[in-house]
Amino acid sequence: MHEMSIALHIKDIVIDSIPSDQTGVKVETINLKIGKLTAVVPKSLKFCFDIISRDTPFNGAILNIEEPPLILFCNDCNKESTIIKPPFTCKNCKSSNIEFLSGRELLVVSIEVSQP
Repeated sequence: MHEMSIALHIKDIVIDSIPSDQTGVKVETINLKIGKLTAVVPKSLKFCFDIISRDTPFNGAILNIEEPPLILFCNDCNKESTIIKPPFTCKNCKSSNIEFLSGRELLVVSIEVSQP
């Protein structure tokens, strides 16, 4: 389950994002953008994050996960397509000569905190 390692990386990003001179900061929400091609299961990621966030400044923080649409570009007909599931082919010409424009994201977009 690679969600645990991703949760650990998110934890590291959050910790590194809080200035060292800030004390008592509580992380309320972590906004993520996770593409469908990353094979991350949002429910599993949230479960893993809840486990590793116990007794930390982000215990109880909400993982807000945005799943951007899967957009591809066809190199044969030069059109963009939004697809939901395989097959990964151009909707216009059915070519498989494509590039993914979105769907591989795995980003911490923002962190919302409160101070005591």
